[in-house]
Amino acid sequence: MSNSAVVTYHEEPGGDVLSATLSGELDLAYADDVRDSLAATAQATSCTWLRVDVSEVTLIDSYALGALVSARNTAAGAGVTLTLVNPSPPVRKAIEVTGLADAFGLPPLD
Repeated sequence: MSNSAVVTYHEEPGGDVLSATLSGELDLAYADDVRDSLAATAQATSCTWLRVDVSEVTLIDSYALGALVSARNTAAGAGVTLTLVNPSPPVRKAIEVTGLADAFGLPPLD
């Protein structure tokens, strides 16, 4: 079984939100592919929101977190708001430690 990161997409009813699900291990080996996929999708969509569900991410490293920031910035340049939803414990911890919760549209940890 592969632990590589995988991104799947589906458009929500109404056409304004594109949802993505990211699963597996998001690390140096897969971060660039995930970044490129999210960035290209954000640039090609007519949606204004790209919501990335990260509940199935089992590992994330600092390089991968930087790749998500890069994808977020590319999306913003295309007029698309990229947010993370349902962060798994490893993702939540990485985002809280780096202070990026607000950048990804996540409420602060209580």
